[in-house]
Amino acid sequence: MTTFRPMRRNRQQLTESETIDILQRATSGTLALLGDDDYPYAVPISYVYADGKIFFHSALSGHKVDAINKCDKASFCVVEQDIVQPKEFTTYYRSVIAFGRVKIVDDELKRVEIARLLGQRYNPSDQAALQKELEKGLARMLVIQFDIEHLTGKEAIELIRQRNK
Repeated sequence: MTTFRPMRRNRQQLTESETIDILQRATSGTLALLGDDDYPYAVPISYVYADGKIFFHSALSGHKVDAINKCDKASFCVVEQDIVQPKEFTTYYRSVIAFGRVKIVDDELKRVEIARLLGQRYNPSDQAALQKELEKGLARMLVIQFDIEHLTGKEAIELIRQRNK
């Protein structure tokens, strides 16, 4: 079992609940994988967080799929807030980093369930259109599951100070 580093600036660490709230609110993040010739490969991606896991979709082939098949270790980063403060030479940020393992979901019922979750996340009010999209596109889509092994959230010290006033 991997031992993950503790956060260096731990007074800026968000609680698990605050971290999960960010994953539930944000709509995109960056998935980092081990790519071609062992170069890091980081790709912006839409996702849904459910049941303590992060789910993505993908085309059937490509750099991301090759990297997942090569090595299942990954990280995922979400930046919820990044407000530049020019006079302070900093940003007021809030972000999440997850480490874990990714896998392509093969079970057809689970694929449909996850694809439906993804679709509802981005178009929650049109179930008929979602059903049509699933019928049309599910056969050309991979569903990817990210099992979280380590999760941290962090925010700028200035945001903590504002909250504690």
